[in-house]
Amino acid sequence: MHPSLSRRLRAVNDMIEAMYEQLKAHSDEHLNRRPGPQQWSVLQVMHHLIQAETLSERYVRKKLSFNPELKPAGIAGAFRLFLVRINFVLPFKYKAPKGVGDDVLPETSTLEETIQQWRKQRESLSELLENLPEGYHAKALYKHPLAGKLSLVQMLHFFEIHIQRHQGQIERTLGN
Repeated sequence: MHPSLSRRLRAVNDMIEAMYEQLKAHSDEHLNRRPGPQQWSVLQVMHHLIQAETLSERYVRKKLSFNPELKPAGIAGAFRLFLVRINFVLPFKYKAPKGVGDDVLPETSTLEETIQQWRKQRESLSELLENLPEGYHAKALYKHPLAGKLSLVQMLHFFEIHIQRHQGQIERTLGN
């Protein structure tokens, strides 16, 4: 695995494990409680993050399956990712894209089932990145719904930004 992918993947994995450690102190009942109508429970937020990563990986695998001609993501991808970061820092709510919102989130689950599902997703992503052809880490291989084409390093950076964004939501929900 390219060192830049390995560092980003480790950072994302560490964030997930820190979240798990934080949430272990709460009951599944508390983690399944919605703070209000049309709002997600903590476990639904986690399932949203898992689904976003799963769909991202599926996209990359499909793209790789037909040996596409890929361009470097370069400065344009970095700028688009910067814009996503800015949007996520702003206090505005965004509707989740189809496939990662209310339509696919379980009504209830357990923390243990959820974290095991996320770990399984991480293993699958790790395997993909481990077997990536040389030089593909910087190619525009991932397509973000808002930012467009990004590299796999930028995709992992997006995962970090995405988790950070929802970490605040989780903390607010736990406070209710």
